[in-house]
Amino acid sequence: MSRVFVLNCGSSSVKWRLYDGDRVVDKGTVERVGEPGGGPPDHETAVREVLAGLDLTGLTAVGHRVVHGGRTFSAPVLIDDAVLAAIRDLVPLAPLHNPANLAGIEVARAALPDVAQVAVFDTAFHHTLPEAAATYAIDRATAERYGIRRYGFHGTSHAYVSRRTAELLDRPYDEVNTITLHLGNGASACAVAGGRSVATSMGMSPLEGLVMGSRSGDIDPTVIFHLRREGGLGVDEIDDLLNHRSGLLGLTGANDMREVLRRRADGDPAAVLAFEVYRRRLTAYVGAYYALLGRVDAVTFTAGVGEHAAAVREAALAGLERLGIAVDPERNAGSGDRLISPDGAEVTVCVVGTDEEREIARQARAVEAAR
Repeated sequence: MSRVFVLNCGSSSVKWRLYDGDRVVDKGTVERVGEPGGGPPDHETAVREVLAGLDLTGLTAVGHRVVHGGRTFSAPVLIDDAVLAAIRDLVPLAPLHNPANLAGIEVARAALPDVAQVAVFDTAFHHTLPEAAATYAIDRATAERYGIRRYGFHGTSHAYVSRRTAELLDRPYDEVNTITLHLGNGASACAVAGGRSVATSMGMSPLEGLVMGSRSGDIDPTVIFHLRREGGLGVDEIDDLLNHRSGLLGLTGANDMREVLRRRADGDPAAVLAFEVYRRRLTAYVGAYYALLGRVDAVTFTAGVGEHAAAVREAALAGLERLGIAVDPERNAGSGDRLISPDGAEVTVCVVGTDEEREIARQARAVEAAR
């Protein structure tokens, strides 16, 4: 089995794993990259330090997480100068993340020139979206000129989790229809029909869709115009408000669902309201995606909130029994990858721990093997 190194450069962090076949032999995270207070000054320095401390003998591939592939990349690709230039051209669509991804790629290419470097894109899984799902109803020429469309994100997670769900159901992946709910500080829903993304809640950016830790999710665009005209807020201020001071944080002052649940249990009105806003949005997306898929075999929760907040899972699916969706309280209170629906339920409800790094390693290994 091949040895694969996975590099995930976030806006202020570097996460990495080293695989020997399917086995993780080393892993780590570098936090506060580029931030004051002791972290590495930039991603280049952080990645160099990580690589210098590892034994990468026998390495066959490096898999790089790249957030935005635009319409250019619909699958993982072997990185060359042309691919690097194309990723750089997409920076305006992901200004916080693609530059960090590029920094990791450039350092790894220089340090490991004889090893296959593979880009795995968050957006690639959603290239199967029908045009009607990806298209916003605005002037076509303007949309084309500025690349305005639904790209979707968390694709690596949705791909892994939907495939893992099919395994739990012991059914072929291409026969299973799943609604996957990636609920972390960032959150997104995806309708997966036979292994193909056909609808997803995040749009041109990760801001659209579900209520998140600090992002608003769906909002009337007129709010932006109103804040500009009546409040005098600048574009950057509004951007900061909707991305960094909204969601659970804006409603309660806390972006951690665990804290919101604690306050809700204590009867705090702000937390009670925030939970209901979060829950209603989630329930609405499950219902909408059920209608789009026509037949749903499973609803699967993943990521920090999805995996660990039993109260969120129960509340999100409450009242959907007529759709064949129900949660068994005892199973819901358990842990690990599992089914949490009652025996005989028409729709299986699952909890699956996401593993984006393992999915990146799988895709990188496939690209390297096909060279």
